[in-house]
Amino acid sequence: MVTVSRTTVAVVGGGPAGVVLGLLLARAGIAVRVVEKHDDFNRDFRGDTVHASTIRLLDELGLGDRFRALPQSRLDDFSLPGADGGRVLLGDFSRLRPPYDHVAMVPQWDLLDMLVTAAREEPTSTISMGLAATGTIEENGVVTGVHLRPYRGDGEPEELRADVVVAADGRDSVLRAAAGLRPRSFPVPFDTWWFRLPREPGDATTALVPAFSGTDVVLSFPRPDYHQVAYFAPKGSDDALRAEGVEAFRARIARIRPDFAGRVDAIGSMDDVHVLDVRMDRLTRWWRPGLLCIGDAAHAMSPAGGVGINLAVQDAVATAAILAPAVRRGLRGADLSGALAAVQRRRTPPAVLVQTAQAVLHRVVFERAFAGELRSAPPKLPVLLARYVPPVRGLYARGIAFGPLPEHAPAWARR
Repeated sequence: MVTVSRTTVAVVGGGPAGVVLGLLLARAGIAVRVVEKHDDFNRDFRGDTVHASTIRLLDELGLGDRFRALPQSRLDDFSLPGADGGRVLLGDFSRLRPPYDHVAMVPQWDLLDMLVTAAREEPTSTISMGLAATGTIEENGVVTGVHLRPYRGDGEPEELRADVVVAADGRDSVLRAAAGLRPRSFPVPFDTWWFRLPREPGDATTALVPAFSGTDVVLSFPRPDYHQVAYFAPKGSDDALRAEGVEAFRARIARIRPDFAGRVDAIGSMDDVHVLDVRMDRLTRWWRPGLLCIGDAAHAMSPAGGVGINLAVQDAVATAAILAPAVRRGLRGADLSGALAAVQRRRTPPAVLVQTAQAVLHRVVFERAFAGELRSAPPKLPVLLARYVPPVRGLYARGIAFGPLPEHAPAWARR
């Protein structure tokens, strides 16, 4: 038995891009169904940095108070370690206008739960959990829906028919592959190993400072109850690191961050260290008739700068602003191709710009660090500019906090 259902817009993927898009389209009065394969959002070490561009969007949507009630910490500046053992202030968020003068660190599951709650308040919104997309439905070269089945356990398959399908299902997008869209990959020199360490009284709570030692790089994010720590190593090092064992890994972290030496025993085993296979890629074409890819499905980002979820959210806002008027005019299927192409034209430049900046950062920081060329001193040029041309610290901060081409909520979505 196959259940057949219908909606106007089907959104596959319940991450930040998919949930925000569903909320915005529902506020336009459009029937939208968001499908997420997991039963909940409780997965650790996902993108948790909520930048000022996203905070401003939440205020425009009338969700600012709900957002600020979530457990969170804030980053007020970004610094690099100095050769003298101190730190060099690189990005100073205090130069930005409040309340958008920081980056918030918020567990992604809390953010998504808040957005889903808001979406379910809209009468035309449906969110289905525990259903995985297995492929596209096509008629005469036009995507007209998606095949669904329960992600875990047995259950009846479903055909979800829609006027347009949006793939927001991440960097391993099933719908992107089913539609024959292939991203162009760009080289990334590192992978990232994530783990937690306990917070202690006196720890810095608002600063982001990487640490370099020999060929090692560590970055820690202060959270309300713990430090979320990233260890960077050359791509393909996972087997070798795990073969060394947890004692060697603890000693490595203690050497790079001596202030963590007394707490590395919190890493009970290498099972507590989660590797992220870092990728950076981008589709040449984000759409086919009836189908649009956004977020990581269109452009997987490096974790450098922590901009991934914020770019994905900006994609969702642009998609809603362009797609909703076209759908309201009664366009569907292939007739929406002009709108889908318009989304790509608008969102490709910021994706290209950010990925270009990330590639530069990879070369001047990570590749040099892995070659042992940085030691304990950061790259000279950005430090000199930040130290002797103070307005540059504000420019760095604005670039991190808002990124290129930040979107605003459409008037019809504001509350």
